[in-house]
Amino acid sequence: MDRGTRGNTSERVESSLRAAIVTLDFAPGEFIDKAAVCDRLGVSRFPVSEALSRLATEGLAEILPQRGTRAARIRLHEVKEAMLIRRALEAMVAEIAAQRLPPSILTALHENLAAQQEAVARGDRAGFHLLDLSFHTLLVDGLELPRVANVIEASRANIDRVRRLLSSPRRHAVTLFEHQKLLEAIESRNPRAARRAMESHLDGVMEELERFSAANPEVFRKD
Repeated sequence: MDRGTRGNTSERVESSLRAAIVTLDFAPGEFIDKAAVCDRLGVSRFPVSEALSRLATEGLAEILPQRGTRAARIRLHEVKEAMLIRRALEAMVAEIAAQRLPPSILTALHENLAAQQEAVARGDRAGFHLLDLSFHTLLVDGLELPRVANVIEASRANIDRVRRLLSSPRRHAVTLFEHQKLLEAIESRNPRAARRAMESHLDGVMEELERFSAANPEVFRKD
């Protein structure tokens, strides 16, 4: 196998394992059967081990000598820090959006909310999750803030795992309502109300996380 092919294989394996951990195919704390991964992806053990080592540096996998490798439990303090960064940045984004978000993006946000409503009605958790991400991305991209988008994206992996853990029909209905209030504030060109709506939306996620972590301590690492 030449270097290019080997590199492509490693990237494919890493991408597959990252997705499996983030989407909770491997639950936090669950051991990863390397042989099964090799069989499923049709690769040798080397790229699997290499990928898991890289995911360990990202905090998504945990290598335990003589025991194996498992999907890392979620580091609660890292999620809280990431949410603090996200809250500060996205509140600013909402405030600016109320001042100058283009009409074309407002239209796209309305279309997104209509799709969110349909996903809630269908009970489509995976679809709603993607629409939720897209809603927030539209705001940042619509203002042409690529550096802000990169900072938000960099802290997304563990936040995405938490959002999936908190996923429920009730949470989705609440999120839809909060998104609607946010868009109303942006459309009314009220920066202060838009900031408050975004802060309230993200604070609600953190409050629910606190309740979930207290009830499910085995999923989290508090160190």
